[in-house]
Amino acid sequence: MTVYIDPPTWPGHGRLWSHLVSDLSYEELHAFAARIGVPERAFERDHYDLPSHRYGDAVRAGAVEVPSRELVRVLLAAGLRRRKGAAGR
Repeated sequence: MTVYIDPPTWPGHGRLWSHLVSDLSYEELHAFAARIGVPERAFERDHYDLPSHRYGDAVRAGAVEVPSRELVRVLLAAGLRRRKGAAGR
């Protein structure tokens, strides 16, 4: 029952982004995101995109900092990984 975040290294729309994921469920992830004020529109397939200026908010709220590769491992182990173009998006 942990929410994880990777460093804000992903470029897009003129800023850097992090990814926020859960190792338990999408419900846990949505509840965490709502608690820190992340809009629902930031959810994409299996994670939330979080701009770099919100990284500290997530960590202070309890998100565990991990490398990006670890996020993928967490999603796969939890059975929550949804690849681009996969059915059931």
